[in-house]
Amino acid sequence: MIPADIHMRDYQYDLPESRIAKYPLQQRDQSKLLVYKNGAIQDAIFSNVSQFLPPRAHIVFNNTKVIPARLIFTKSTGALIEVFLLEPIEPSTFMEHIFAAQNTCTWKCTIGNRKKWKNAETLQIVVEEHIITAILLDPEQNLVRFTWDSGINFGELIHHVGNIPLPPYMQRQADDADSLRYQTIFAHQQGAVAAPTASLHFTDAVLQDLQTQNVSTSYLTLHVGAGTFLPVKVDNPAEHPMHSEQIVVTRAFVQNLLLQHSCVIPAGTTAMRSVESLYWFGHKLQFNPAATFNIEKLYPYQSSSTVSLTQALQNIISYFNAQGIDHVTGTTEILIMPGYTFKICKGIITNFHQPGSTLLLLIAALIGSKTWKSIYQHALDTQYRFLSYGDSSLLIPQST
Repeated sequence: MIPADIHMRDYQYDLPESRIAKYPLQQRDQSKLLVYKNGAIQDAIFSNVSQFLPPRAHIVFNNTKVIPARLIFTKSTGALIEVFLLEPIEPSTFMEHIFAAQNTCTWKCTIGNRKKWKNAETLQIVVEEHIITAILLDPEQNLVRFTWDSGINFGELIHHVGNIPLPPYMQRQADDADSLRYQTIFAHQQGAVAAPTASLHFTDAVLQDLQTQNVSTSYLTLHVGAGTFLPVKVDNPAEHPMHSEQIVVTRAFVQNLLLQHSCVIPAGTTAMRSVESLYWFGHKLQFNPAATFNIEKLYPYQSSSTVSLTQALQNIISYFNAQGIDHVTGTTEILIMPGYTFKICKGIITNFHQPGSTLLLLIAALIGSKTWKSIYQHALDTQYRFLSYGDSSLLIPQST
């Protein structure tokens, strides 16, 4: 059942501009860490996060890699046209395939200064020997075809001609340091236009400390889309057009989760949305073994049938076996808000999110609609830095 009486106006707070971190700290793991555990708040440093994790904790990371998705074309008149890559269309809609494309590909984009780009007009970027040409195929859908002949694939090309897309609230252009710092140290699968920022705090030393403390880890992929920054313009969150994001999950990940699911702590909201969506995929397979991995935003609230977590994960293994595959690519629009029953996650490592955002709804769903306010007020009162380059938190409900 869709939760009633949830209003976005109840998930607002005053965030001073001065509290938004515009630049990262010099050392990733020296950010502050707010720990909410056993109903109490305490302050720490992120490098010590392993000390606060529950026994048998299993951390799930998102290994997506931010792509240089901002392409700036200059017309002969001097006018700048910004083309922002959103979704691949041809030759494949799969991120894992589109970056291997040679010579041509088509994307759905957002276009800055669109009125200056005439239909059928070609634009070019030239960087050393690399030349990319763009033509607007569909002005209504903002479909842009790119062509090039430099003998490299699209994934390699955009690293020469594109720019890292920082979140709009940073109000600045990316510099050379952002190419490194706006990526996690384990970024691997190209496709995101925003970083899984909770994982930006992790260093090799922190990962080694987790291993020393017998904290197990695993990796999946959710390609974070620009829709994560889409403002919620309605008071009823169920009416908000949730963005669809692509997920890639391997057989090994699911098998590992079957063994390690007693205390899953995702690193970030993207990892949390991914693993919870994975359960609902297994739920769908219970009633239709040929179901596609596509989780609609309100699906968890519209199903009255219960499937155990173990059964749901086993259903996915059976799906791998039946299809003869070792990984599955799907999409999720899942909207996690107060009233949602978590199927896998027992807590979260996360940054501090924008007022009135769906990510704040997710946090409230996990720790309570009143608790999030006291946690955020504490963070504001004690000089925590907010949003993507800001400080971190470890949030564990009392029931864990």
